[in-house]
Amino acid sequence: MPTTTRLGRRWIVVALLFAATVINYVDRQMLGLLKPTLSVEFGWTETDYADIVFVFQAAYAVCYLLFGRFIDVIGARWGYALAFTVWNLAHIAHAAATTLAQFMAARLFLGAGEAGNFPAGLKAVADWFPKQERALAVGVFNAGANIGAIITPLIVPVITITWGWQAAFVVTGLLSFVWLAAWLAFYRTPDQHKGVTAEELAHIRSDPADPSGKVGWGVLVTRRETWAYALAKFLTDPVWWLFLFWLPDFLHRTYGLDLKGFGPPLVAIYILSDVGSVAGGWLSSRMMRGGVPLNRARKTAMLVCAACVLPVVFATSAAELWVAVLILGLATAGHQGFSANLLTLPSDLFPRAAVASVVGIGGMAGAVGGMLMSKFTGWVLDSTGSYTPILLVAAGAYPLALLFLHLLSPRLTPAVIGDGSGP
Repeated sequence: MPTTTRLGRRWIVVALLFAATVINYVDRQMLGLLKPTLSVEFGWTETDYADIVFVFQAAYAVCYLLFGRFIDVIGARWGYALAFTVWNLAHIAHAAATTLAQFMAARLFLGAGEAGNFPAGLKAVADWFPKQERALAVGVFNAGANIGAIITPLIVPVITITWGWQAAFVVTGLLSFVWLAAWLAFYRTPDQHKGVTAEELAHIRSDPADPSGKVGWGVLVTRRETWAYALAKFLTDPVWWLFLFWLPDFLHRTYGLDLKGFGPPLVAIYILSDVGSVAGGWLSSRMMRGGVPLNRARKTAMLVCAACVLPVVFATSAAELWVAVLILGLATAGHQGFSANLLTLPSDLFPRAAVASVVGIGGMAGAVGGMLMSKFTGWVLDSTGSYTPILLVAAGAYPLALLFLHLLSPRLTPAVIGDGSGP
């Protein structure tokens, strides 16, 4: 394969998606990292904190669905720009919050804006990559979630200790607007981008042509492939929300860590999850390049990743901090590798014109699952103070999701749309 095909403009698009996802997860994780500090300052109970998370996820659920359709209509360029602006302004607004209601309002708008990140990103991947490269591209930009989770415990404690927790929201929010300028300056669809060579464009368009015309929600909700994706998201997304919002609390409760001590363990956990994200996407892409059918490649990679999550049930009984870190890191790696393949399925199974809409349906299902997990986690911790029941649920989610995915789409064949032709 020629060098210009391998290292074209499409990988700059992935770099921009990666950077946006880093920012998205810095903004998303910051409240979880500051939870011990803010709980003392404002007197939050576990249920109070769970309610703040619940509001974020409720807004995320509704707007994930709406952004999915909106981005299919107007495209990734302006859809992403709008979502980014909304969530970044809401992130900065946290600095002005002093009551539980105000924090909930800030999280509501943060969830509404952040809901546009993955529909826009996956739409861009579907526009810029052929199927055989999509899982790797998704794995790379999805790894931004882990980098965001690594950066947060490194920079936020320093800013918080030096200038206060309010400054952490303001400084990170203002710096993030640099990305918006870069995105609007660079991003176009491949056929409108002056920097794309004819060779790269031919490579991007090497899959069979999509059916023409728009695909509405009414069609998508009647397809088994939509629900295969949505149910898998409903079961597995809540586990990632759990890691993101409650890992600092787990380390605080179990090992007595505070804001100054969270950094190294969280960095180690999310470095491992970064490896899992890229490796999970690479595995199925490598298998497909070797001639393995898409169905077997995607599901084999997801099975390997699901197996990596199972040991998480032993995290609460680990005698040493770093043993628990290794177990949690393996679980987050498994989630991210599983997710890299799962997030690729809408572009595997549906025309490009429907990808963001399907992603929106699945994202809403995942956020609803996350809302239930948040309430369950708050109730369990207030009732028992133990993470063991919660991690048992987390461990079982991935094998169950893969089972339902296989039952609903045993061959991962493209959905029949319109005139009877698949994508």
